[in-house]
Amino acid sequence: MPGSRDQQEPLPPMPTDWRRALAVVAHPDDLEYGGAAAVADWTDGGREVVYVLATRGEAGIDTLAPAECAPVREAEQRAGAAAVGVSRVEFLDHRDGVVEYGPDLRRDIAAAIRRHRPELVVTLNHRDTWGGEGGGGAWNSPDHQAVGRAVLDAAADAGNRWIFPELLAEQGLEPWNGVRWVAVTGTTTPTHAADADPGMERAVRSLMEHKAYLAALTDQDPEEYVRGFLTGYAQQAAARFGGRPAVLFEVFPR
Repeated sequence: MPGSRDQQEPLPPMPTDWRRALAVVAHPDDLEYGGAAAVADWTDGGREVVYVLATRGEAGIDTLAPAECAPVREAEQRAGAAAVGVSRVEFLDHRDGVVEYGPDLRRDIAAAIRRHRPELVVTLNHRDTWGGEGGGGAWNSPDHQAVGRAVLDAAADAGNRWIFPELLAEQGLEPWNGVRWVAVTGTTTPTHAADADPGMERAVRSLMEHKAYLAALTDQDPEEYVRGFLTGYAQQAAARFGGRPAVLFEVFPR
């Protein structure tokens, strides 16, 4: 499989020679379920991280109509971001559950990349399943697939003045060719890892800020559920990162 690694092969650490990152995902809680421990460590080190959400997660709670749900989930996302040192959170207002891959989504993400001028862009698993290319694992959300693919493409779109020229003409957003890597969390074909230990407690607090979402998701004690989920995945990854709990990333260099 192209880009895959043996499941026992040690993984190198994530690149550290960068100052600004932009994380672009589909829904509130997407980052908290995977990358927040790494984000906490990055912001502790003085790096700037901005979150961009394609939707407000308004279709994510069955007992709340979208108009009621959107402000709840937005507030929870802002609180979750603050717990790991992220103060800037933006929403693109695509419709939750039916995000479409295409020029409109690519344009919105390219605009965000031009606004924030990151060296590192982070997104969530863009593949059909949680088992990597070619099958295996549970089916992935179409929103995750659409946003992840669009992020990978928009990293190039942002640097090409002839793709979406209206971003410059109408919004004054100069092309940005400074994205050096796109890093995908939630992947089963990782190429790099980040130490999860320094940021784990803040990652737990970050996901626990999604109180209404967690209450609708599980009857389990929220902290028990969150801590078990996050530490469980980090410990599984430790075998490939010198025994240290880790957040795994598939890194696409540019």
